Amino acid sequence: MYKVYLKPNKEESLKRFHPWVFSGAIAHFDGEPEEGEVVEIYTSKKEFIAKGHFQIGSIAVRILTFRQEEEINADFWKRKLSIAYDIRRSIGIAGNPTNNTYRLVHGEGDNLPGLVIDIYARTAVMQAHSAGMHLDRMAIADALTEVMGNQIDNIYYKSETTLPFKADLYPENGFLKGGSTDNVAMEYGLKFHIDWLKGQKTGFFVDQRENRSLLERYAKDRSVLNMFCYTGGFSVYAMRGDAKLVHSVDSSAKAIDLTNKNIELNFPGDTRHAAYAEDAFKYLDRMGDQYDLIVLDPPAFAKHRDALRNALQGYRKLNVKAFEKIKPGGILFTFSCSQAVSKENFRTAVFTAAAMSGRSVRILHQLTQPADHPVSIYHPEGEYLKGLVLYVE
Repeated sequence: MYKVYLKPNKEESLKRFHPWVFSGAIAHFDGEPEEGEVVEIYTSKKEFIAKGHFQIGSIAVRILTFRQEEEINADFWKRKLSIAYDIRRSIGIAGNPTNNTYRLVHGEGDNLPGLVIDIYARTAVMQAHSAGMHLDRMAIADALTEVMGNQIDNIYYKSETTLPFKADLYPENGFLKGGSTDNVAMEYGLKFHIDWLKGQKTGFFVDQRENRSLLERYAKDRSVLNMFCYTGGFSVYAMRGDAKLVHSVDSSAKAIDLTNKNIELNFPGDTRHAAYAEDAFKYLDRMGDQYDLIVLDPPAFAKHRDALRNALQGYRKLNVKAFEKIKPGGILFTFSCSQAVSKENFRTAVFTAAAMSGRSVRILHQLTQPADHPVSIYHPEGEYLKGLVLYVE
């Protein structure tokens, strides 16, 4: 196994169990590891500290274990996946008769940096964000089959757009096991078509489950606007919450089609819902003040820190329009899923927007990602979803 030696005093973050080694911390390599290979990390004093997947780039090594004797083999994958599955069962997400949609592996939050696995009924969708996880995909799939047993029939691999393009890996999306086309899954008793073949992420935004459930409790007799609706998750929950009307807006015609299918799947022939394929800012400009519950759940405005300033301007602009148009006594659910945008940055942007609108605003809830998207205490960067529920006078 190739060895990586750190510069003096660059092991401090690893001693605090942070799961990344940055390229700037590396003094030299013992050998020339290929991307995706497991390497051992040593301090400048040649003391072992960790081992993980090597990759060319800013994050040079993603840590898999801090124990030298622990081998990265079939038993390793099985043990890690078993722990992840046990956590989901202990929090009442896996094995819940009303819910078969959840995240089984959340990268660093499950001590498996670079790996995401979402469960949709009897299909697991696996996504690699590192060369190492890509190379180990079949070993992971085998372990997943052992751990989940008869709970899943299919494993779909979806990493064409998530792997580093410089690695020349040429991944292909497709089934590693099974091949069922049944794509209907259930979330808290509601049914959704999951587009893992061509949809965003793994096919569905699992991370908003608890926040959708919260919105259901506020929806009764309200006129609801769901901006950036994608699959219509918030819209479906609002319908079950007895909303007076629900309008779904997304710039993608494909997303609107999927939203309409999900509404029809749960509320066939219900005329309370309408969907519009339109730019969010244009829709907010032309709409009146007919809504008293608005959801703003935009895609990531900033994927990198370089785009942070523009992203914060985007959040301010978006929220100002919502504050200006929402009815008095209205409820605003507003979110950021940009990892580069901190909780403080997002709140400042929203608070500034409230001040610019001149409305009196109260915080009812401060939201984040659900328990099946855990954050490692040693990797606080893993908390990416920020949300506020606001009462607007």
